[in-house]
Amino acid sequence: MAEVTGNEILARCLKAQGVKDIFYIMGGPMLDVESECIKEGIRLIDTRHEQGAAYMAQAYSRVTQGPGVCIGASGPGALNLGTGLANALIDCCPVVALGGSSPISQFGRQVFQEIDQVKAFDGWVKYADRVHNLKRLPQQINFAFQKALNGKPGPVYLDFPGDVLYTKVDEAEVDWSYCGRPIVKARPYAEPKALNALVDAINTARQPIIVSGSGVLWSHAWDEMRAFVEKVGMPFYTTPQGRGVLPDDHPYAYLTMRNDAFREADLIIILGTRTNYVIGHALPPRFGPNAKVARIDIDPEEMGNSARNIDIPVVGDCKSVLQQLCEAVDAKTAERFQPWRQKLADGEAKKRLRAGGNYPTDGDIHPLRLCEEIKNFMQREAILTVDGQEILNYGRQSIPTFVPGHRLNSGPFGTMGVGLPFAVGAKAAKPSAQVICLHGDGSFGQNAMELDTAVRHKLPLLCIISLNGGWTADPEHDKPGRDLGYTRYDKMAEALGCYAEYVEEPDGIRPALQRAWKKVEEGMVGFVNVKTDYRARATTVRFSSRET
Repeated sequence: MAEVTGNEILARCLKAQGVKDIFYIMGGPMLDVESECIKEGIRLIDTRHEQGAAYMAQAYSRVTQGPGVCIGASGPGALNLGTGLANALIDCCPVVALGGSSPISQFGRQVFQEIDQVKAFDGWVKYADRVHNLKRLPQQINFAFQKALNGKPGPVYLDFPGDVLYTKVDEAEVDWSYCGRPIVKARPYAEPKALNALVDAINTARQPIIVSGSGVLWSHAWDEMRAFVEKVGMPFYTTPQGRGVLPDDHPYAYLTMRNDAFREADLIIILGTRTNYVIGHALPPRFGPNAKVARIDIDPEEMGNSARNIDIPVVGDCKSVLQQLCEAVDAKTAERFQPWRQKLADGEAKKRLRAGGNYPTDGDIHPLRLCEEIKNFMQREAILTVDGQEILNYGRQSIPTFVPGHRLNSGPFGTMGVGLPFAVGAKAAKPSAQVICLHGDGSFGQNAMELDTAVRHKLPLLCIISLNGGWTADPEHDKPGRDLGYTRYDKMAEALGCYAEYVEEPDGIRPALQRAWKKVEEGMVGFVNVKTDYRARATTVRFSSRET
């Protein structure tokens, strides 16, 4: 039999695992791997920073609900993946990261870019390992994908020393039996005792709600969630990353009544999401102190780390447990919850009437006006990525999502700079989708050169900047290091090959979006730089608190 190198084995394994796209920066020990991947028909999308490659892989994963793959060269090139992988870890996103490294035979001799990368990555990923034996490489690749996707999803890292990659072995000695072995996705059902306790709680509740998160996405459980919500007639609310599992205009989604529903609910079903700061740890005063709390999660460890006691812990896969609940609940339950739904509907109608779609018009364009124009312009199935501070919060409040996995933001880790790389990764995953990136000007600067990646790889997306002159709002001009100036990023975008416009008047937003989108449909990257009001301050989460 012929001899093969580690580079060839790795490329074949990735192909067999179903990998179609990889985000990377060329070079180092991984250079021949990348060439071999191209020979295998895998599309390689080279980025301008490895951080962007990791973000793109995360977005690719979220949009497809499968694994995303990224590669770093070695040393700093590999470590640059770190922030993106940490973001994927906190976001429970299955990213498979591959990094080259210094020759293992030379470790300890201070060779070029030598550092213990496995140790460095250990805190950023769900699982990290180093490849030593090429004969077992197919097993390690398959195990990495299994590890990323099973249970609570998360990123994994495999380290490839250069001397291992370029070693040759007899092809017959490689254990190919693991190559492309199907991912065994565990879908555990709830124990009968726990399920019965939850059904009993539903039967005695008068004002229940569901608070759902990304677990519904990773479980592909949106159909089951819809069936349960509609059979039981239960109002639902999602985390920002879980948007779209049911459309935001579903009749049981009373979006403006979120805070009221949280406070007044007597049963809270937390479905596939953490009880973290995003939902106020499910604690009073955001949630009622006397409400019964049920939690459905595939990870049993999550049950014990909640700040609030979980009255009904249900360990199981979201899809499986929702199927069980649909079979177990009485079809007449929806009638019993009609007064609760009507109360929320009436409250929402009053709030919307008071709001009237108004926002300040006594200065620069208010970010809400920009969001309103985007909302009215975008397609229903659009993929929207939002990144920044004020614009992130305004966009979260005002722009709806209707399709599972089509809303992407920084997630619970609060990472800035993700918006444009997320959009590039999403467009690579779904080339036919309308992909729109809404960016703050500060966060845009962190990975702005990924516009070049989108242009070079012919990934036509629309990027919109809320240009408020700096980091966050600053009505009093008292924040140190806040000012960035009103930079003409549109000129930069134009120089990179984008179609670009600059907008200063509210009535100019929609025509600019339409012109830019026409160019996107023709294959260009569109870019609209909109000057917005530096005084506009959105409500946001407090990052610290003091015990008393």
